Amino acid sequence: MNLELRQLRYFVTVAEELHFGKAALRLHMTQPPLSQTILALEELLGAALFERNRRGVALTAAGAALLPEARRLLAQAQELPQLVQRAAAGEVGRLTLAFVSSADYSVLPPFLRAYRAAYPQVQITLLEATSDLQLDDLLHNRIDAGLLIPPLPDRARVELDYLPVLKEPLVLAAPSGLEALKKPGPVALASLPPLPLIIFPRAISPALHDAILSVFRGAGVTPPIGQEAIQMQTIVSLVSAGMGIALVPQSVSKLMRPGVEYRSLSDPTPQVETGLAWRRDNDSPVLQGFLELLRKNTQC
Repeated sequence: MNLELRQLRYFVTVAEELHFGKAALRLHMTQPPLSQTILALEELLGAALFERNRRGVALTAAGAALLPEARRLLAQAQELPQLVQRAAAGEVGRLTLAFVSSADYSVLPPFLRAYRAAYPQVQITLLEATSDLQLDDLLHNRIDAGLLIPPLPDRARVELDYLPVLKEPLVLAAPSGLEALKKPGPVALASLPPLPLIIFPRAISPALHDAILSVFRGAGVTPPIGQEAIQMQTIVSLVSAGMGIALVPQSVSKLMRPGVEYRSLSDPTPQVETGLAWRRDNDSPVLQGFLELLRKNTQC
């Protein structure tokens, strides 16, 4: 069906005027081609749209049903240029963003507020995922970007770009009531009782896993590995249950659980970095707008 917007516009004008002569004047045309266009539209649709008699013109039931839909289509067509321009500027569309759980307590909430204020028409899909899963999703083009913990493996660096967003120290998460926590201030790992270490599997983020163990080695402590957990929330919950201690990024200390105390360390502690990774070949205007705003708000 080769239905044209011009035909709908002529139909709506005649329906509003209920007079072919007046409609032709309003459309800045003569009456014969207008009448021919309406006849062609009726033939195309397979139904009469107007009753024509000596007393004038009236809409048929089919014409009355078509009128609101024709107006809607014409209004949508009028909005298309603005929609296309906004899409080209990254102001409308979709963005799929993955994030590690620690980002939920640091950079993610304030940045999402800023992004929604700047781009309210963009639909954001958020996925909590570990760094290794995010890298796989990025390489297979299943997400647009990911807030993860570096470094990127060599195979990923070929296809992905990376922007540092946050650097923060590791802090101790320990069960409340330990003798070593009675004094305020930083805590030495060697002063803690030999509690099991709660940590995530090394495969999830090898660099962070090794950095945590290096802090203990530097303090001359070799803790037994108690439980392994994937999410920071679970790690802190296990500490709350008295299952052991953990070293977590400082922002995780915003996660309050009864029976958990967070302390800075007197031992040398590496900085934990969180950054954004995305496919180098992703030229989505929505992603480019996201990156531009993130660069303006990054803490690194």
